[in-house]
Amino acid sequence: MQLNNSHGLPTSDAAALCDSKTTRNNNTCNNDQTRNGKSVGMALAAATCALLGGPTAHAEGEPGTWRIDTAVLYYGESDGRVQAVEPVISATRYFDNEKTFNAKLVVDTLTGASPSGATPAGEAQTYTKPSGNGSYAVEAGDDALDPSFRDTRVALSLAWSSPINRDWNYSTALYGSNEYDYQSLGLSGTLSRYFNLKNTQLNLGVSASSDSVDPVGGKPIAFSRQAVRDTEGFSDSFAASRGDSSDSKTLFDFLIGVNQVINKRTIMQFNYSISSSDGYLTDPYKILSVIDDSAGERYGANARDADGFPIFVYESRPDSRLKHALYWQTKYMLQSGDVLDGSYRFMTDDWGISSHTFDVKYRWEREKSYWEPHLRYYLQSEADFYQRYLTLSAYNAGLASIEHASADYRLGELTATTVGLKYGRKLSGDNEMSLRLEYYLQTNDGDQGFGALTQQELYPDTTAIMFTAGYSF
Repeated sequence: MQLNNSHGLPTSDAAALCDSKTTRNNNTCNNDQTRNGKSVGMALAAATCALLGGPTAHAEGEPGTWRIDTAVLYYGESDGRVQAVEPVISATRYFDNEKTFNAKLVVDTLTGASPSGATPAGEAQTYTKPSGNGSYAVEAGDDALDPSFRDTRVALSLAWSSPINRDWNYSTALYGSNEYDYQSLGLSGTLSRYFNLKNTQLNLGVSASSDSVDPVGGKPIAFSRQAVRDTEGFSDSFAASRGDSSDSKTLFDFLIGVNQVINKRTIMQFNYSISSSDGYLTDPYKILSVIDDSAGERYGANARDADGFPIFVYESRPDSRLKHALYWQTKYMLQSGDVLDGSYRFMTDDWGISSHTFDVKYRWEREKSYWEPHLRYYLQSEADFYQRYLTLSAYNAGLASIEHASADYRLGELTATTVGLKYGRKLSGDNEMSLRLEYYLQTNDGDQGFGALTQQELYPDTTAIMFTAGYSF
């Protein structure tokens, strides 16, 4: 499962592996709505874990030996929403002269109900499934959740790292993933230069990926109306709402950063990254409700056509996105050997979204184990084209007067808090096990609507439990 899929699970393959031994990089989970989990992060996420001396940073293995890291993540939202199970296995082979090869396999299985983008209503509503083969009903006042969501993703990455000489190091990675309606292939590379007796490290990273999107039922035409199931002419209406059967997009990322040893107890990292996405960035499974804004008894309720059926339309997003991000992290070791880890990330893009992520962990060392409480706070502004609904006048009988609109809550104004606790224990040899339990709360805010719409809960909270078990040997 990847970050920007239609299901909105806040996790990524790179983060899941990190979580098996270190921390879950959730600062990429909410604000990165494009599928870029395999961008520079694929090559740099593991490097960041090691460079900052986190819990996963093992001593260099003996040439000819393997290091195996495994983890299983469970993610479950309340109210029967998205549920996910994600096993991860990473194998590292050590060679002479500090050369390493890494292979990682991730399998995601997701089920549950996913928000469609439609608003709750004062009456029961029926929605056509994305495939056109069937429909689902939502009771009055309930959030519009599509319960038909099922997906499985398999992802494989291969990475090679090697010194060039005593002052330079490089790494390369190849990534590929496949799921029912989405395929991705990417390449990345990093180059590191050491200074000041290796107390300073400059990192340069670049990646490129090519993704293909093959939506169930075909790619919807922007602002076309969702066909009404089991009505005369449904097949023609459904076909008229579809354009090409598939589409594609490309992503390019660049990162420059420095890791600096401040003293024997403190190390810092500063990164700047830029990410460019071009192509089909719309979510083909998201819709908007059309709300009646004309004077009358249905003011603020779902607009209806001449036959009395409510009107829902497919969303539209720009076909390009440029993001800039600044990241700072500091780790400080206390006299007791405990480690305080704090980070801040700022992201802004040309969609109008800006976000702030604060993350703090405290690693309490014991003789053969450790406890690590975790607190993360995330704050995001809404995209320029975010709209919780579309008015009947803006819909304009199918000729929308706006270019882009999306009701996807991940593009709206939101705050998210994650509170968790991790326990790790060293076993015989260099083996280690870890358990992490986290609670996630997301709140959204925005336009409260008008008329009958003000009686509905337009921005319900999202809560989730995340549990990760990891074992390394």
